[in-house]
Amino acid sequence: QVQLVESGGGSVQPGGSLRLTCEISGSIDGFTFMGWYRQAPGKQRDVVAAISSYGVIVRANPVTDRVSISRDEATNTVSLQLNELKTDDTAVYYCNVRSSQWTYWGQGIQVTVSS
Repeated sequence: QVQLVESGGGSVQPGGSLRLTCEISGSIDGFTFMGWYRQAPGKQRDVVAAISSYGVIVRANPVTDRVSISRDEATNTVSLQLNELKTDDTAVYYCNVRSSQWTYWGQGIQVTVSS
């Protein structure tokens, strides 16, 4: 059974930074994308950034210059660095790992940006 556990969320003032980490347990083989999505109240869940097994990175347009993503195969973790946070970044952030045949989600972690 694959489980994803997010950490690092919380409250921060505009302009601040947060680092989210997702620890993935269980057996994951083959080519995968590990990524982060977010969902604000009343909105759909959208991708923030994702990174493939080969290191290819995709980022959503609203956050392209303010986020970085990395994955560590040895520890099976994927991290998201959020910089210059804005109030619009307030959302529940979800970790995701997927292949061509399956997808797994974390339970989500709250990020609140307010003054």
